[in-house]
Amino acid sequence: MTEPSSLAPLLSVVVPVRNEVGNVGPLLADIEAACAPLGAFEVVYVNDGSSDGTPAALAALASNRPWLRIVTHAQSCGQSAAVRSGVRHARAPIVATLDGDGQNDPAFLPAMVEALQKAGMQAGLVQGQRVGRKDTGFKKLQSRIANGVRGRLLKDGTRDTGCGLKCFRREAYLALPYFDALHRFMPALMVREGYEVVHVDVRDRPRLSGVSNYGFFDRLWVGVLDLVGVWWLIRRRKRVPQIVTENR
Repeated sequence: MTEPSSLAPLLSVVVPVRNEVGNVGPLLADIEAACAPLGAFEVVYVNDGSSDGTPAALAALASNRPWLRIVTHAQSCGQSAAVRSGVRHARAPIVATLDGDGQNDPAFLPAMVEALQKAGMQAGLVQGQRVGRKDTGFKKLQSRIANGVRGRLLKDGTRDTGCGLKCFRREAYLALPYFDALHRFMPALMVREGYEVVHVDVRDRPRLSGVSNYGFFDRLWVGVLDLVGVWWLIRRRKRVPQIVTENR
């Protein structure tokens, strides 16, 4: 098991979960194995109002892992809200996110951190792009249609914004306008703020156990409204200010 570090973490990994009791242990082991070579890190699990054994499983895991922190929502507020809670509690300047069902492979985290660091401060986000997706054909068709419409309207150069594997600068994320489903529009909003977006291909895995807790149809029409809203936000931002002097 990774020994705790007295240093401030260089990376915070935020994982939103709701009713994922069968997945938290195996996924946390994969995250630990992937992040240990990076130096000081922390993992922030956000329990989004789970009603199964997820809270007890997380508490047991945290008992001997000082780098594991748990944030709990009194009731489920959705994936974007859970991600935001995790980022706000994160202590590292670089934050990575991944879904709590195990389909996002943590083995890609080191490459994503490296890509963000190599790109320099002008890069705000490294967005994972899934290959070999393990979802059903219907779900993949839904994503293909949604990403196609979003890409044509927002022109953010990202083919797969639904991938939960993301790595970004904490301060850049917190500067974005918050709304439910923000995590699906991060590339476009990062570009709106003047940041570059880097893309990294990542491997998809089958869900470890259980069923999806964040469905498609319950967000379909809200997603259409969000898409129009993000398009409006982008059009209203004429240019990003470039600060050349500052008096102290």
